[in-house]
Amino acid sequence: MQPRSRYAICAGYEIHYMEWGAPDAPVVIAWHGLARTGRDMDPLAEHLADRYRVICPDTLGRGLSQWARYPAEEYRLRFYARIAADLFAQLGIDRAHWIGTSMGGSIGTVSASGLFEPALQGAIRSLLLNDNAPQLADAALERIKAYAGQPPAFDTVAELEAFFRQVYAPYGWLTDAQWRLLTESSTRRLPDGRVTPHYDPAMVQQFTRHDNDYLIWDHYDALNLPVLCLRGADSDLVLPQTTAAMQTRGPGARAQLQVTQVAGCGHAPALNVPEQLALVDAFLARVEAGKSVRQEPLCT
Repeated sequence: MQPRSRYAICAGYEIHYMEWGAPDAPVVIAWHGLARTGRDMDPLAEHLADRYRVICPDTLGRGLSQWARYPAEEYRLRFYARIAADLFAQLGIDRAHWIGTSMGGSIGTVSASGLFEPALQGAIRSLLLNDNAPQLADAALERIKAYAGQPPAFDTVAELEAFFRQVYAPYGWLTDAQWRLLTESSTRRLPDGRVTPHYDPAMVQQFTRHDNDYLIWDHYDALNLPVLCLRGADSDLVLPQTTAAMQTRGPGARAQLQVTQVAGCGHAPALNVPEQLALVDAFLARVEAGKSVRQEPLCT
């Protein structure tokens, strides 16, 4: 079944999403990272589409979704969780697995905890955090603040693709076609004709107005569901001491957490190669079978 491009009104905004797979299949929500779009999840969604209904949203202010009218209050995890709750309601989703890269993982964590949106408590069956944790490294957050609010502009799409290939090299290996898709699905043209990444620069206010928006240990501690944390082995955002702390709190303390290092990647694995897709498959299979994610290592 071919993917479908769709729109829903969530929290008063038009939110774009790609939908893959059969409408009656178990649901996977695949949510992208900070300055990206839902099309980053195409390889993962295509891989899962024969078994799952996969929903890949564009976050508010990204891709084809509307931009926030009140950036200081709406570009933050609390509001993103409200969008997620409305998306579940609009699409008639009772329960879903959640796979989130970077910011998408944080949105999944605060959604699954139910502390912001009680309607979502129990609605998320499992949570896969792709290079994401309840506390992010300060140095990496400062780096994000420095670039996110000032996206570069280029004369040609080819120049923008070269830029993406450089800054997203930590994603790991992508085919030329995947680099082209990443570029074309996250490009917008400015009034002067140049091209720039397809997001609202005001989304950086999540960091400048809400210093601790990504410090979400209280949400993590409230989780009672299987969690897989995939940490890019060279990640500067998720530190080893943070994943060690995760093992002693929340799902970790309940033997519901598995942490796996992904070799050859930094922030964040692209979830596009067989080895990474196999990790996703194994985790979802364990959850579907009702087995502990710690029963045996998913990766060495």
